[in-house]
Amino acid sequence: MCRRSQTPASSARSRPSASRISSVYRIDQPDMTDDDRERAVDLRLQRQSLLTRRLPKAPQVQVVLCESVLLRPVDAPTVTAQQLRHLQELSNLPDVSIRILPLAAGPHLGAVGGEFVLLDFPLGNRATPEPPVVYCESWTGALYLDRPTEFAAYEKAWSSLLRLALDEEQSRRLIDKIIEEVHRG
Repeated sequence: MCRRSQTPASSARSRPSASRISSVYRIDQPDMTDDDRERAVDLRLQRQSLLTRRLPKAPQVQVVLCESVLLRPVDAPTVTAQQLRHLQELSNLPDVSIRILPLAAGPHLGAVGGEFVLLDFPLGNRATPEPPVVYCESWTGALYLDRPTEFAAYEKAWSSLLRLALDEEQSRRLIDKIIEEVHRG
């Protein structure tokens, strides 16, 4: 998954349940203690609520997901179908764009760089804007890249992904198709 977010540019209407998020952490982080997992789930739910806040304005979020992520079951087919429906709901939010990179796109720069988030910060009340940052999360920590050349390399990968990805409406239709045909939702 790759995202571009402009941070701060009602609580969420529908968010994945804590149990669904926890099941993902059990797979991704099998050695995580129950307390650490609970804290991680709470933090994730708090971050998700930013997408629907009114003040300050919700961040703008653009997401490109590889089709293979949608095909891979995380839990029972009904749970995976619920997660994909949640993506559909998020894609209807005014500041959220979810686009799918189809398998047919073939090799792409995102496959080399892995998951990343490009963070752009608005001017806000500052005289000079904060520099943009690339955020990469891994099993053991996170990496923040803020050198202009580093950001430019990831921005090039992001532009490439956008050129290959389906548009938002095509992406919604593909997600619907996968829910029905693969996860029998």
